[in-house]
Amino acid sequence: MRVFLRGTVDSADDFLYLSVIPQRGLFITFMSRSLKKGPFVDAKLLKKLVNKKPASAGVITTWARRSQISPEMIGFTFGVHNGKSHIEVLVSEEMVGHRLGEFSPTKKFLRHGGKMQKEMEMKKQEAEIASAKAAKAPAAAAPAAKK
Repeated sequence: MRVFLRGTVDSADDFLYLSVIPQRGLFITFMSRSLKKGPFVDAKLLKKLVNKKPASAGVITTWARRSQISPEMIGFTFGVHNGKSHIEVLVSEEMVGHRLGEFSPTKKFLRHGGKMQKEMEMKKQEAEIASAKAAKAPAAAAPAAKK
């Protein structure tokens, strides 16, 4: 992989583009992607994949949620940061073209609140308790009847 002075990066499939500002160094542009530009994949993430096989690589941790999944990533396991911890994502063929962040949710859904939801949960809990009691009662009565 080579970085040219104009900011383009030469790779095997030519899908990575970077911008260079002399005063600030190398940084990644945050513009929306066009077909002419191609998909965006973080350069650091690609360096971690070079000359590695999916079976021996282990979990590759990354914070680059905005990186698109390329065909070279199939079979690798990535630890994608969700703001608190790294969630393991095993890349398959169906994921190519999607972003890594799509498979690592940042918000934890607990439940919808409200009085109706609580009543429904209470009824469900009572039904589970009743079914557990019903299952125990015939099992205890059956051995006594055989004697």
